[in-house]
Amino acid sequence: MTRSRTAAVLAAAAMLPALLTGCSDTNPGSSRPPARPEGTSTGADATRETTREAARETSRKTARRTVPARRAAPAPVRVPAGVTAGYAVVDVTTGKTVAQRQAHHRFRSASVVKILIATDYLERHRGTIPARDMALLTPMLRGSDDDAATALWRRGGQGEIVRRMARRIGLTETSPPPAAKPGFWGYTAISAADIALVYRYLLRRADPRVRDFVLGNLRKASQCARDGFDQFFGIPRAVPRPWAIKQGWSGYGAVPPVRCTHAKATSFRIGAVTMGGNPVDFGRPVLHTTGVIGDRLIMVVLTLQPSGASFTQSAERVTKLARDLYLSVA
Repeated sequence: MTRSRTAAVLAAAAMLPALLTGCSDTNPGSSRPPARPEGTSTGADATRETTREAARETSRKTARRTVPARRAAPAPVRVPAGVTAGYAVVDVTTGKTVAQRQAHHRFRSASVVKILIATDYLERHRGTIPARDMALLTPMLRGSDDDAATALWRRGGQGEIVRRMARRIGLTETSPPPAAKPGFWGYTAISAADIALVYRYLLRRADPRVRDFVLGNLRKASQCARDGFDQFFGIPRAVPRPWAIKQGWSGYGAVPPVRCTHAKATSFRIGAVTMGGNPVDFGRPVLHTTGVIGDRLIMVVLTLQPSGASFTQSAERVTKLARDLYLSVA
């Protein structure tokens, strides 16, 4: 046999297996099995597909179980009969208000305005604080000293202090005392929403020197105020430390039910006054608790108490309200 015929026979032999198996793949290098018509499957394929679908369904069910449920907004806490309350609780990190009730209702500030007096002073006076001013600022913030507040109020221009701070922080419901009572810093009008903004300003926007001084002193608030009243009601008795607080009270006379220290106080009453269409009651007693709780929450609870209410009864009501509010968001 010649060499050319031998080569031809060998080539034919190599093609024989393909011819016998009926392979129709046009790609000579392919080892894929013959294509099946669309929509058909073998028993093994059907089993694999059923297994994959079962796995996907299990995964979907697991995902539904593990997705955390969205926390519902807390229901407003119960306010005692005869009490008008405005409150706001703000998440320090996000700035979101997580609980509120009549947050834009206006109240007379009582001693809460002392935060604005101190902040305004510090932002207008740079450098070292003179000893004589330190002797006013520290007891005003820690012990709610009224005489110190009056001295700083007069030196700062009285109502101009409030106007300056309202412009700087963006307060829309805070305004100076009525024109007939310019020296009565405790008659400054405030709202829970605005005071929450004041604390957020101190935490996020104020110069660190201002922030550290004001909040540092509020963290060291004394139980007994300079006027002899116990100022540990509301936040200090309702929530765990650490906290920084500024309290306010007005309309309970000059003598506290249980005197902590010898001090004098004067109580003023001028009735209700309408300021910018939003009435502020200057007649009924007020009791406020405000502050920063840990590094998580700002809480402001402002209350107008029933006429003739005692300080002790009012303090108990505000403490319970603050505790219920804290538990609703904690």
